[in-house]
Amino acid sequence: MNNNEMPAVSKPHVNEIAGTPYLRLYDLAYDDGTHYYEASRRKLDDLLVGKDEAERAQTLPDAVSCCLVLETRGREPRMVLFHEYRYPTGQALLSVPSGLIDERDRQEEEPLVAAMTREVGEECGLHMRAGDRMWVINPFLFNTPGMTDESTALLCAVVRRGDEGELSQEGAEGTERFEGFDLLTKAEVQQVLSRGTDQYGHYYPMVAWAAMTYFATDQWQRS
Repeated sequence: MNNNEMPAVSKPHVNEIAGTPYLRLYDLAYDDGTHYYEASRRKLDDLLVGKDEAERAQTLPDAVSCCLVLETRGREPRMVLFHEYRYPTGQALLSVPSGLIDERDRQEEEPLVAAMTREVGEECGLHMRAGDRMWVINPFLFNTPGMTDESTALLCAVVRRGDEGELSQEGAEGTERFEGFDLLTKAEVQQVLSRGTDQYGHYYPMVAWAAMTYFATDQWQRS
């Protein structure tokens, strides 16, 4: 794409309107006179707007999310999901293990894998062992680019356990609120995808849809 034909904005034309530790609101003043409001987790110097292609290619996403598959002896593989209370929606939504990338993760050789390994441990009580596998499906996905530059990487983890007794949400931190686990077979995940809602009739996040699609189409077995 010829970026010369696209609107441009320089960093001095970005104005922070409001800021909190986890979310900021910016007024983007484009060179053609266009103004656009953006919500972002990023500080001014780390905003994607104003970066060139090389800088953007080196930028990590805000968060990681995971298609987590549990292989238990004598049982069909199941996808690990749970219901997490999502404050902006006012309800618990069908979710996959997810979390923000911490500064300590950024210092690791594989930041996405490091962050996801930590989150799977915190939110599911599963700690990666020899024989388990984790890989990156997509390193950078925008969530809702019409409003925010918020982004996530999508990974897959396959863990092998003799039973599911290790599953635990006791590692939840801060405002995180979980409601048990849903261990769904391929057919059960396909039903959720076909229905468009969880068993309670609630809609679910786009990243949960992406992870469930990856599982339900057997792509996790081809990697």
